[in-house]
Amino acid sequence: MEQLQGTGVALVTPFNTDLSIDTEALRRIVNYCIDGGVDYLVVLGTTGESVTLNKAEKMLVMDTIVSANMGRLPLVLGIGGNSTYRIVDEIKSFESEHFSAILSVSPYYNKPTQEGIYQHFKAISEVTHTPIIMYNVPGRTGSNMLPETSLRLSHDFENIIGIKEASGDMVQVQKILKNKNKDFMVISGDDITALPTVLAGGSGVISVLGQGLPTAFSQMIRAGLNREVDAAYQLHYALQDGMELIFKEGNPAGIKAIFETLGLSSAEVRLPLVEASSALKKDIAAFVQPFLKVTA
Repeated sequence: MEQLQGTGVALVTPFNTDLSIDTEALRRIVNYCIDGGVDYLVVLGTTGESVTLNKAEKMLVMDTIVSANMGRLPLVLGIGGNSTYRIVDEIKSFESEHFSAILSVSPYYNKPTQEGIYQHFKAISEVTHTPIIMYNVPGRTGSNMLPETSLRLSHDFENIIGIKEASGDMVQVQKILKNKNKDFMVISGDDITALPTVLAGGSGVISVLGQGLPTAFSQMIRAGLNREVDAAYQLHYALQDGMELIFKEGNPAGIKAIFETLGLSSAEVRLPLVEASSALKKDIAAFVQPFLKVTA
């Protein structure tokens, strides 16, 4: 899946002040990311506040992004949850025409065993021919998908093509990289580990900050893939404060504050999340300012 190498971005869902979906802002963000040089777009992931959207709203987000993208970049759709049977039914009815892959999170809250995680992804894999990227994010799910489980699934099912690894554990990432099939993609799910993952042999990142600063972030990943280590780390260190700031009060409050600074959308989020504080917005605006001068 060469089209999913490099920088993917987990798009936000922008809201109006009444918390309805701001489709015009979403179109602006899609075009901003494409113009900034990212490689693909991820729709209805965690950063898109998908768990707070109803079915009709999810369809609106999907249709808006497909329309705004106009086939320019590959699209990946988030379909995940903690009920295997519900996810299987959703994937069975999934219209794959506009999407290159499905991103599916390891079940959360239930805290399944490794065998339970394996059987969950097995069930998903067997009902679709669409490529699947597994998503391991223990900080949200409450359980860690161990390298042995990831590798077992990658060997057993051809349409399981990669994993978005957000454990934050580079030893775990390296175990997968060391023992994976040649074509299996290991994608960083944390901005802070994106460059180290790429330099260790990973395929890229699905980023949050990358949608706010797409030019600098995609240049960093591209330099890493090209083994231009010094240039890549120069960009990494320039972006590092932002990687930390946008998660200081939760995701996507921080990245939405960047979009407010850029004038692309409001910083509104839906409960139980709350908007970034004035103090954080001030720090984020100060961080973003030098990048605006570079691109001006």
